Amino acid sequence: MFPKNAWYVACMSDEVGAKPLGRKICNEPMVIYRNAAGAAVALEDFCPHRGAPLSLGTVVDGKLVCGYHGLEMGCDGKTVSMPGQRVRGFPPVRAFAAIERYGFIWVWPGTGVPTPLHHLEWAESPDWAYGGGRYHIHCDYRLMVDNLMDLTHETYVHASSIGQKEIDEAPVNTKVVGDEVVTSRFMEKIHAPPFWRMALRGNGLPDDQLVDRWQICRFTPPSHVMIEVGVALEGKGGYDALPEHKVSSIVVDFITPETDTSHHYFWGMARNFKPQDQALTDTIREGQGKIFAEDMEMLERQQQNLLRYPERKLLMLNIDSGGVQSRRVIDRWLEAERNAPGVVAAIATAGAAA
Repeated sequence: MFPKNAWYVACMSDEVGAKPLGRKICNEPMVIYRNAAGAAVALEDFCPHRGAPLSLGTVVDGKLVCGYHGLEMGCDGKTVSMPGQRVRGFPPVRAFAAIERYGFIWVWPGTGVPTPLHHLEWAESPDWAYGGGRYHIHCDYRLMVDNLMDLTHETYVHASSIGQKEIDEAPVNTKVVGDEVVTSRFMEKIHAPPFWRMALRGNGLPDDQLVDRWQICRFTPPSHVMIEVGVALEGKGGYDALPEHKVSSIVVDFITPETDTSHHYFWGMARNFKPQDQALTDTIREGQGKIFAEDMEMLERQQQNLLRYPERKLLMLNIDSGGVQSRRVIDRWLEAERNAPGVVAAIATAGAAA
């Protein structure tokens, strides 16, 4: 269903403060908290004493204390102490590898040796600004991958913000390079839709001129989709236009499976124009949040239909190529985990470098 030997976003950094956070990742219930040094820790959300969720406990001086009987857990999943009891011989709970980077806490839910986390240039450069959020969506995470790798739906689902008929009319190109799937669409001499008119104004550009528009969707396993989007004033070079003639961004999509029919969707937009303008960041985030809320309703209803009619075969068109190829990559990763766990690290490293 989903590869486990991979890094997934578990939460945004600011979701974990003084209290522990309970979250299910790839069907693995986890409790996430900060130790005395402030580093992120992820353990199985299960107290070895009576099975209570550790996420209902507290963090005292960087130590996780069960909220049922006060059992204290170590960062390695071993029991440390309990008032008036001897507990050091208790069986440990599972400890998951965790990294905090780029404003997120990432976890490795599998048993393979964790690989280096892939680099995100936009997340570390002062030339970029980022704003985003999280939605909890009740559908198979692969439906979200399908959705993001085929943006034809924008014309209909997002008609009032980023959709326009030219999306339907522009040809789609899909290619696979290793484990990366790239789907691209370019539109020339069109009117910018409302969201992009707002972005043009935000960068000091006219919003009433014709533009050239692009969408380049990049899937990398286990389930990340980065989408280069933007518009440039018509005749200035399109995608390759100089910065003073365009507004462009990366739509950031980290899709983390929760269960077979639900996932955590960490969405956002990274932009490299006016990065210090917090008001613009807030405006874009608000607009983008509304757009993704429209996707959420559609995907959840789609999942309900698929569960209701499991015998029905879905039809595939050329616009579905990006999603189809992405699923094939996921299937290859799953096959590698099932048949040759020792090579998963090599595959993951190749995917991270892509």
